[in-house]
Amino acid sequence: MTAVRFFLYPIFFPVLVLVLFPLALSAASPEIESLFKLKQSFTGADKSLSSWIQNVSPCGNWVGVVCFKNVITGLRLSDLGLSGTIDIDALMKIQGLRTISFVNNSFSGPMPEFNKLGTIKSLYLTNNQFSGPIPSEYFSQLGSLKKVWLSSNKFSGKIPESLTGLELLKELHLEKNEFSGLIPQLKQQLTSFDVSNNKLEGPIPESFKDFKPDSFSGNEKLCGKPLDKACDASAVYALPAGTDNGGHGSSLGMQVFLLLILAIIAAVIFMFYKNKQQKVHQFSIISRSNSSIDVMEVPVPRTKSSHKFSAVGSKKGSSSHGEHRSVNRRGSASMGDLVMVNDEKGVFGLADLMKAAAEVLGNGGLGSAYKAAMANGLSVVVKRMREMNKIGRDVFDAEMRQFGRIRHNNILTPLAYHYRKEEKLFVTEYMPKGSLLYVLHGDRGICHADLNWPTRLKIVKGIAHGLTFLYSEFSTYELPHGNLKSSNVLLSDDYEPLLSEYAFHPLINPSAVQSMFAYKTTDYTQYQKVSKKTDVYCLGIIILEIITGKFPSQYLSHGNGGTDVVHWVFTAISERREEELIDPELRNDSSSLNQMLHLLQIGATCTESNPERRITMKEAIRRIEEEVDQSDGTTACKGHNYAEVCDVHDLIVSYLKVMEQIPSFKRC
Repeated sequence: MTAVRFFLYPIFFPVLVLVLFPLALSAASPEIESLFKLKQSFTGADKSLSSWIQNVSPCGNWVGVVCFKNVITGLRLSDLGLSGTIDIDALMKIQGLRTISFVNNSFSGPMPEFNKLGTIKSLYLTNNQFSGPIPSEYFSQLGSLKKVWLSSNKFSGKIPESLTGLELLKELHLEKNEFSGLIPQLKQQLTSFDVSNNKLEGPIPESFKDFKPDSFSGNEKLCGKPLDKACDASAVYALPAGTDNGGHGSSLGMQVFLLLILAIIAAVIFMFYKNKQQKVHQFSIISRSNSSIDVMEVPVPRTKSSHKFSAVGSKKGSSSHGEHRSVNRRGSASMGDLVMVNDEKGVFGLADLMKAAAEVLGNGGLGSAYKAAMANGLSVVVKRMREMNKIGRDVFDAEMRQFGRIRHNNILTPLAYHYRKEEKLFVTEYMPKGSLLYVLHGDRGICHADLNWPTRLKIVKGIAHGLTFLYSEFSTYELPHGNLKSSNVLLSDDYEPLLSEYAFHPLINPSAVQSMFAYKTTDYTQYQKVSKKTDVYCLGIIILEIITGKFPSQYLSHGNGGTDVVHWVFTAISERREEELIDPELRNDSSSLNQMLHLLQIGATCTESNPERRITMKEAIRRIEEEVDQSDGTTACKGHNYAEVCDVHDLIVSYLKVMEQIPSFKRC
């Protein structure tokens, strides 16, 4: 009997564990029960959260549940079509919860009581239908909060004053709501901030002067820097209501008011005189290099600044490569001259640029761009980069020379650079057709008419080839491109795409990297990290943009406009309405419809929201090239053997293409 007992133990004990462990897991984990309770409070969760099932560990198996060492630390329930209520009591029982995201759902009603969750660090509620005011003291118990994204809802009332007490706060996004009143004085060192498109008013606090004007646009009554709208005296100086100091306060206020009026009059006279002296020329242009296609009017001084550059720069505009280098090294206290890194288009100096006819092309996240047509007939683009102070002169020079050695049909190689501590000039060849963004969305002339399917396919193929090179040349970089979008895909005369603004990530100041498109993707907004998979996501956006012809809202950090191409495409594919996605200007090309749909599927795969499940760049390029090869007659029905059925129409077209290469063959 004892022998039998010892014999059964090794068999019976593992079986017992397998039977009882799921029951123990279910019974012993109140957090799992809390998640089920949370799910029950949602509407529309049965399908989207179908992976939330009993007897299965939520870590690694449940959609939207983020764990660290088997502890639930985050809920990222974005893009799931959820609505209903959010059971805060259930969330309170998840002790390790630090990140909450309900982005792109349909929740409505007042702000939920997330303020009961005192340990959360990130709160993302963008693009829902929450409404009403948020109590002033709402955030007072959330001292660990670092990131608050409440954009694209219907919140109203004043911005909660309790935000000023969040010492760890780094990101605050309140754009596209109905907030009113003044902007609180936030003393935190914010890295990302946006209150555009609300109903805010009054002067912008001094602490926000370094943010871009777009962060405050769409608020008609806001004034002060960085907006180009000065505040009037009543906004700058106002006595508290009901104050009575025997007339002293009133007298003081009048004095300040008169001084401000005099200062404003003096400023107007000075600006009038300055403009007259400089003969400022106004250019009304459509930006070809920025991610915006708005018509803008920009003043371009052509006298004082040009003379200033010429005076302190070298006059050796045609000096040799070595002479440029020596001038730059000597003149540490002056601007020095250009450093040529690629002389295939000739050698020129800073003085040559200053004498050139200038035209503003646009203002991007990393700086402004100008076209300069020099006397020798060469037209170049000069980009002024103010956010490249991360590395010293020698390292910067080495990086620029590496760029200058690039020789690839689909990579824009720089010609020269100019180094100053506070800003850099980056000189490249000018592409008359502009960017893919411009030709797709801004130009409705001959260039746009040329965008038939073969041309668009050529552009996709060229982008893939360029990325293949970058991922080989900069394989050790976290982001071999990092700013991949249609405004950074330039087009040659024969529509060969050239990638620009690549591999800048190591050069850009940490405070400015968020202006790169990689930091506007879901990888960063939801997962707070970027990687090579982020470039894959950006490639997918471009593919969807090319095939649908729609301007992606993903390019816009602020304001209205564009189409959420990712959500639109995924919805249509799930409902088997793919053909509706094709640009109407391409639908007449019925012979290429299957290829368009296949490439559309590749673009959708590249924009998988979870980077872990997204394909690699190598796989994305392999699929693109395989699909592009199908358009070549010599590879028609590639992969099919004689026993398989191949489309007869494709076979005939491919046969004719091959036969046309024979001189004696004439097509009827």
